[in-house]
Amino acid sequence: MKIKSQKDFFAGLMFTIVGIAFAWGATTYNVGTGARMGPGYFPLMLGILLGILGIIVIFTALTIETVDGEPIGKIAWRPLGYIIGSNLVFGVLLGGLPTFGLPAMGLIAAIYALVLIAGLAGEHYSLKASLILATILAVGSYVAFVVLLKLQFQVWPTFITG
Repeated sequence: MKIKSQKDFFAGLMFTIVGIAFAWGATTYNVGTGARMGPGYFPLMLGILLGILGIIVIFTALTIETVDGEPIGKIAWRPLGYIIGSNLVFGVLLGGLPTFGLPAMGLIAAIYALVLIAGLAGEHYSLKASLILATILAVGSYVAFVVLLKLQFQVWPTFITG
């Protein structure tokens, strides 16, 4: 069988593999039944659905003709580095690195760093748009997690709160 869309084929393959892995991992927990769900029920169902979705995408990649075969392009290393790096910086700023003497900087600083660094991954970077987005996310996260859910974690850096 000839692959008619490389992008769809490998995306479907990735979905299928990840779905199978999640479903398989979920079986190590108590699955339960639909009426009395255990901790493994939800990841098992999501894994099965993701696997089925992957098989459907693979099937369409093998049957539906595309103009140029939609070849897979080069890996975009720069955006990938910025996105992964922004998540690492978020984790470090949120929790700190006590071993290296870096204190936790809190939720607000971590969100601003995450958005500003991840914004560099795009083709057109706008500092103004990134700051607006970071402010909206910071306020929304504060309201959702601290005010509404009453989760207790550091919001501001220690040198601000004392």
